[in-house]
Amino acid sequence: MAVTEKSPRANASSKAPQSKSSNSNSTKMARIIVLDTLAPEGLAMLEAAPGIEFEVRTGLKGDALRQALAEFDGAICRSGVKITAEALEGNRRLKAVVRAGVGTDNIDKEAATKQGIVVMNTPSGNTLSTAEHTIALMLALSRNIAPAHQSLREGKWDRNKYMGTQVAGKTLGIVGLGRIGVAVAKRARALEMNVLGYDPFMSKERAKELGIEPVDTVEAMLPKVDYLTVHTPLTDETRGLVGMAQLEKLKPGVRLINAARGGIYEEAALAEGLKSGKIAGVALDVYATEPCTDSPLFGLSGVVCTPHLGASTEEAQTQVAVEAVELVVAYLTTGAIRHAVNVASLDPQTLESLRGYLDVAHRLGILLAGMETGALKSCRILYKGEIAEKETKILTAVFAAGLLQGALDQEVNLVNAEVVLKQRGIKLTEESRSEMGSFRSSMTAEVVYDHAQHKAAATIFGQHMPRLVSLDDRRLEAYLDGRILVFRHHDVPGIIGAVGTIFGKHGINIAQMAVGRDAPGGEAVGVLNLDTEPSPEALADVRKLPAITSAIVVRLPPAGQLPSWLQG
Repeated sequence: MAVTEKSPRANASSKAPQSKSSNSNSTKMARIIVLDTLAPEGLAMLEAAPGIEFEVRTGLKGDALRQALAEFDGAICRSGVKITAEALEGNRRLKAVVRAGVGTDNIDKEAATKQGIVVMNTPSGNTLSTAEHTIALMLALSRNIAPAHQSLREGKWDRNKYMGTQVAGKTLGIVGLGRIGVAVAKRARALEMNVLGYDPFMSKERAKELGIEPVDTVEAMLPKVDYLTVHTPLTDETRGLVGMAQLEKLKPGVRLINAARGGIYEEAALAEGLKSGKIAGVALDVYATEPCTDSPLFGLSGVVCTPHLGASTEEAQTQVAVEAVELVVAYLTTGAIRHAVNVASLDPQTLESLRGYLDVAHRLGILLAGMETGALKSCRILYKGEIAEKETKILTAVFAAGLLQGALDQEVNLVNAEVVLKQRGIKLTEESRSEMGSFRSSMTAEVVYDHAQHKAAATIFGQHMPRLVSLDDRRLEAYLDGRILVFRHHDVPGIIGAVGTIFGKHGINIAQMAVGRDAPGGEAVGVLNLDTEPSPEALADVRKLPAITSAIVVRLPPAGQLPSWLQG
């Protein structure tokens, strides 16, 4: 049932639809709708804000939600309401949606962008609460808090049955060193734990400054840690990070915690590990499907589960409510934008003039991010030719956003990408040269990892066709879209045919092939555009070829597809 609560100043009468422009020069009151329960401190701020009137309407969905959104200039929500494309259809008034929290999965950001609606979030409000809940789950596992409490409630006194283990001197592995991961590390060190960390987007130097021992891969971390916690978004790379295949690599007696996103651990695999004795404990606050009332883990000994309580503290709810109100009021009254997750400060003329190279920059970032799994240290970008005279700072930011795409526990676009790199100790530099090389305009990006570095150059063919024209200083011509297989090999006869034969055997069609080499008979690199995702078996067969030294798959957007925050 929908609930409506009007502010004392709220005007219930309808108003004519307003334009998407700022209200800073208008005498009309800006109207804000609060769609989910908000902390009283946030409502008090709305009440006190000059030039603002608001209503609280919770439980809305379907046509009721769509009609309500059409009456307001701004909206504040949490995770309860689902702002879909249908809910935004035909809306000519709404200018901003602010999520009082981090995740914005309940908001259709692409639809919002197309409607000219800014979507913002409050990325820091629940950091401490989630970090504290992670530590609480770890300690509850270590000291058998939940089963011991239940035993007492049943009238038993089983001291020996619930012998625990101390965390001091133990090793905690943290996957994802964003705000929450770093906060967990700080608290773990205060508990005298050793902390290992994996995050390809934090330099080793920065990790060591924080008292974290960096590791190159999650796989390398698994046999070393007594406790493992994850603080990453749920992506294709992190889904099933610990599954059946990883069980044998875990240190016997390990305890696993997840207060980030459901699906990062495979619950069936964790249950199997508990039953076999390989895993000593599992603590979950999040689940692949929520609400979750049925899991293979429920009822097993050594398990502590909570119903997504990471941000459920009075302090966190107050902080995200206050920040959300500040964001939406500032935007509606002054036009200021902070923590935007879907749009950038680009005027239409600039966007149109750079559109092709914005696409190139974003794809280069994604490509180079997929080339290695080690810790990233620095990035350097060189612009040559006509593009060097344009707004290259924007292109650099878009490259950084592509480099970070899907890797963090926050959404990254050209507004915040460079700041995020800097916070993680990754150096980003750019250089421009007006003289032309082989093309009227080109962009070359070089990334340096701890144990490797890669360089890629790209340009535009025609008006809007991105092309990779060099990879690790080997000239070639390849499409920058879809699934790409990058394989390094010795330049010997028959290698191209052998790779094609393997993919033919596995039913994988090659759409386009490009090869570059440093010299006849030397080292070479091949790039294949594939119509379908190669199976692990197909990749394994390619890697078994004697002349192949490495083979990886990089997933790029389809041709012509820009991220929602660059669509004009």
